[in-house]
Parts: sequence; structure tokens; C-alpha cells
Amino acid sequence: MFAVTILGNNSALPAHERHPTAQVVSIEDQLLLIDCGEGTQMQMSRYKIKRSKINHIFISHLHGDHYYGLIGLLTSYSLQNRQTSLHIYAPPGLEKVIQTQLDVVNAILPYELIFHLIIEEKKIVDEEKFSVECFHVQHRVPCFGFIITEKKKPRKLDMKKISVHAIPFNFYGNLANGEDFISPGGDRIKNELLTTQNISPKRYAYCADTKFYPAIAEKIMQADLLYHEATYLDNLRERAMERFHSTSLQAAELAGLARVKKLLIGHFSSKYESLEEFLAEAVPVFPQTELAIEGVTFII
Repeated sequence: MFAVTILGNNSALPAHERHPTAQVVSIEDQLLLIDCGEGTQMQMSRYKIKRSKINHIFISHLHGDHYYGLIGLLTSYSLQNRQTSLHIYAPPGLEKVIQTQLDVVNAILPYELIFHLIIEEKKIVDEEKFSVECFHVQHRVPCFGFIITEKKKPRKLDMKKISVHAIPFNFYGNLANGEDFISPGGDRIKNELLTTQNISPKRYAYCADTKFYPAIAEKIMQADLLYHEATYLDNLRERAMERFHSTSLQAAELAGLARVKKLLIGHFSSKYESLEEFLAEAVPVFPQTELAIEGVTFII
């Protein structure tokens, strides 16, 4: 399964039972944490997130509502005697902050904490089942978005036909990569008789805090799901620009420019108690828009 679960959808101040930014991406058997605002641990418990499956954490930028929950999560892992290495990807400065907090209480983690600096646009994770790229967005401090792409074999196995031809299990990977099968007797069985074309890999694009920045569209073109901040309604467009944020209407405009399949909007200002106006404003511009509601899992 490839999906994203929203843990926090508010901006700087927790309000109206909404929490600062955090979300978990499920891809195959792994979980990826994107941003870790205050209260993230409590939200993980509330929504039954298996935090032990998180080996990669991505922090978009060093504003507190995107990482103030991190030190608590790291020390909780210590109390739970985590042994697996944990990778953190963030702009410069976070490692020093975290190490200072650990040093103050003389804490020694029982697992390896590996920091990866994000300075430029590039691929930052390349694993067997997925990859992650980062890209620049426009905020008051260095800030990055992330694109998570699943990896699929070119061909999908047709198990009925494979069974008929008695293809050995250890050749399945070769079939998925498009190879023909040569029987012990020398007969060639064409790959297209045993497999079908696999569906295209899906992509999730996460746009962290940013002002309206059309150049992002090129980076996230035709993503299956886009998360984009929508801190304000469009009548506060000028304020959004001054504070390097976006409006719901601007998020919808960007989704249209990028021709994405679906848009999630979040990072709502605490000045708004109701969120329905955000949806009402965005849908006429980009109909496939949904609110990033906490606790909801969106299938990609």
C-alpha cells in the first residue's frame, strides 16, 4: 500500500483540536515521517501508527511547528530500547539543536542517529521499493519539499500462466524484469506469455511552507497526490505573500499548473476554526481537492 496519514494539519499554534504539521507515508512495509510538530507522538498513539517501522524522518525546515516534536520522539525510542538506525534528513542546524538537547540531560541513545544535510535539490533516498527527492520551495528560511516515488518492476507476473509452465520461483524476479524463460530442454517461453505490463509507479509530492511559487509545478508534474500548504483564505493573499505562505486558491492554481491527480490542502492558520471555506474556495479551481484532516489516510 502507498498512502499518507495526516497527524497534524495546523500552522504554528495548536488550536481547535488541530496540531502542527506531521504526516506518515506508508509505502510497502515501511513508514516515513514527514515533519514532526508538537504532539506528533500523541497523534501516533491516537491513530495506531507503528512508530517502530519508521526508519526515515524528513524535516522540511527549521521552524518549530515542523520539528518541536522530534526530540520527544527520539528519546521515547531510547526508552523503548530501539536498536535500528534512524535517518533524519533536514537543512543545516537541526543536528546541533538535537545534540544540544541530548547533551543537556546527558542522554546516550541506544541506536545510531544519522543526519543527512539537505542543501540542494537531489535524490536523498534510493531504496529497493522507493526513492525520495527534495526540491526548493520559497519560505523565510531554507525549506524543502519532498517527492516520494514507489518502485515497480516493469512486468507483472501472471501466476496462472506461470503455474502452467512450471516456472521456478527463483526466476520470478527475472520475469518481472522482462526476461524470457529458457526451459531445461532449451525451449524459450516469451516473457509476454507469462507477464503483463505493470502499472506506472505512483508519486506523492509534499510541498512544505511556501509562498505561491509556480516554478514548483515543473518539479511535481503529474504527481498522483500533492500536499500543498494553504495557510490563509484568498482574501488574505497579501498577508500570505508577506509571510511566505499560500492561500487555498493559490494551492489549487498550482495543482492545476502541475496537472496533479489530487490535491490535499493543510497548514491552516489558527485564526480559522472552520475549514469548510478552504475547500469551497479551492474546489472551483481544482475539483479534486480535499482537506488534510487529521487521522484520515489518503490512498495514493
